[in-house]
Amino acid sequence: MSENEISKIVFELGLKIHKTLGPGLLENAYEECLFYEISKAGLFVQRQKPLPLVYEDIRLEVGYRVDLIVENKFIIEVKSAENLHPIHLAQLLTYLKLSNCKLGYLMNFNTFLFKNGVKRVINGTLN
Repeated sequence: MSENEISKIVFELGLKIHKTLGPGLLENAYEECLFYEISKAGLFVQRQKPLPLVYEDIRLEVGYRVDLIVENKFIIEVKSAENLHPIHLAQLLTYLKLSNCKLGYLMNFNTFLFKNGVKRVINGTLN
């Protein structure tokens, strides 16, 4: 399954969750629901997966934790914030780079219109 196919499924599942629960909950609630829905859809998903950081001769085994990674190729960074900030995009771009994944979503569930809270991010660029 391609990253684009995964992104369509993940968007629809996020929309379903947002329609059911609405905005205003804590980030971990949306993350857990998204993990559940993605698993139920038959996709392999990992939650809070450790992502090592390698810098020259230094390796930090748990440099970061990725909120959700689907099929080992698509990263989801879940937020429940009043506004997304450039640092949120930078965080996802860094996760994409460190993991060698090509595509991910920055998903902010704290919006009235779900599509306004989703940013599609390509490794190296913002789309």
